[in-house]
Amino acid sequence: MRKRLLIIASVLGLAFTAGAQSALEAYQLSQPGLYGTARFMGMGGAFGALGGDMTTLSFNPAGIGVYRSSEIGATVNLEFQNSSMDFASQSVGKNNTKFMMNNAGYIGAARLNNAVMPNFNWGFTYNRRASFNRKYSGYASSIPNSMSNYIAGVANNNNLTVADVTTTDKFDPYFPNGGGYAAPWVTILGYDSYLISPTGQDQDTRWHGLYGDGTTGSAAINVIEEGGIDEYNIAFGGNFGNIVYWGMDFGITDLNFTRRSLYAEKLSNAYVREGGSIVRSDADWDMYSYYNVGGTGFNYKLGLIFKPIQELRLGFAFHTPTWYSLTEYFYADTNYKYPQAESIRPGSAVTAGGYDGMNDFNMRTPWRFIASAAGVIDEKMIVSMDVDWMGMQYMHLSSPGYNSSIWGDSDLNEANDPYYYANKDIKDYYKTSITFRAGVEYRLSRNFSLRAGYAHVSEPVKSAAKNNETTIYTSANNMDPSYSFDNTQEYVTVGLGYHYKHFYLDAAYVYSHKSSDWHAFTPDPAAPANSGLQGKLTDNRSQAVVSLGFRF
Repeated sequence: MRKRLLIIASVLGLAFTAGAQSALEAYQLSQPGLYGTARFMGMGGAFGALGGDMTTLSFNPAGIGVYRSSEIGATVNLEFQNSSMDFASQSVGKNNTKFMMNNAGYIGAARLNNAVMPNFNWGFTYNRRASFNRKYSGYASSIPNSMSNYIAGVANNNNLTVADVTTTDKFDPYFPNGGGYAAPWVTILGYDSYLISPTGQDQDTRWHGLYGDGTTGSAAINVIEEGGIDEYNIAFGGNFGNIVYWGMDFGITDLNFTRRSLYAEKLSNAYVREGGSIVRSDADWDMYSYYNVGGTGFNYKLGLIFKPIQELRLGFAFHTPTWYSLTEYFYADTNYKYPQAESIRPGSAVTAGGYDGMNDFNMRTPWRFIASAAGVIDEKMIVSMDVDWMGMQYMHLSSPGYNSSIWGDSDLNEANDPYYYANKDIKDYYKTSITFRAGVEYRLSRNFSLRAGYAHVSEPVKSAAKNNETTIYTSANNMDPSYSFDNTQEYVTVGLGYHYKHFYLDAAYVYSHKSSDWHAFTPDPAAPANSGLQGKLTDNRSQAVVSLGFRF
């Protein structure tokens, strides 16, 4: 009867890594969003060959060379976000509204009265790079397996004994008596909450979760995500003969991301340890997980715009990775109740005596390449297109003590790099993401312009990971083992511009749609349908954007 528990737990136990960070968090922190001025967003972000807009400093810095006068401006954004979870046609939606500053800055222009380089420009801007704000929840009336079996699998994969997961130090039970790392946090929390049960002794111990033959149950989730990435830019640029425009940008980024998640199960006929035996009981338990990561980074961007004739412009830009120095904090607790296990009173358990765990690490985002083309028709219409490549498989994690001059990538292994497996997972899960953007602007009169745009972001996940054909490794210390893989993302935009003398006022509306495949924990590649709760997570965002500026 218990055989099914053992098989599933053993397979799911592979979902454990030594580092706190994983490939999944690296991806979430590396994605750019569509944020900037209202003109930039109203044209779908297809601005790589145009320039003359503050957002181009962090997109194609050659756009600063197009300026003929100085400018000061700011952009605000009201964002409406709706996320829904769908489990077997049971859908739950949740709304979130945020007001934010998209962009603000100053561009300075100096005329050199030189035929070779007519002007030299500089600028200082703030740009919103990404927003992590999201709320979602879901309910599934029937689940094929319990997260407790996943926790038992982690214990089995690490060959843990009862002594390994027994709390001995009230201040920090995960480093008992100062003796070093004892066991993954999730296993100690699971043991303290009666979610996992041992059989055998010492090194022969095998662990089992609550779910087995005859067990049924339901599950609910509730997640709140907050934060974003802010970028501060210092750019320089100019042009040669009004034909070749150039620019370079030095970016400093500030990242902060917080996730609060609650996962709850209600089980009937669960297998619960009571004393030295296993009893059948209902189980009502939940796990709350807190995760925060923040820090700063820097990057460099270089761009060119080539205008062979007045009607045609070609653009190219490349962005170095952003090199981040980050610190993460994590914490979890559980509540549990087993009505038929009479000796187990309703209770709770907490990681590390209620203190946050902490870890410092470095992260490198992917390189980015942008190629663009734009055409000017009868001095009234602009049509612009961009293709943007980001090699998500080249994200990289490392510890602060890692010295690349000592260890080359070919020399790294699990003995000298704590993020060796996480970086291997990055290459196994992700591939190059390609974004296509198209935008149009039509001048209705001397003062008014209409704009529209579209953007498509390709799927960044390899088919083996997407199709449950491989085990997905989640973070060891982040107590939330759930994850999602993004599908394609679409943007549709419209905008309106008004210009009077030196003043301009732009407005835009941006709608975006993205769906993701969500998993409560990693699937069993041999039987993905029986591995755990899986569903569809859909994000729809609407943004109302307004820019106000003055050129002089």
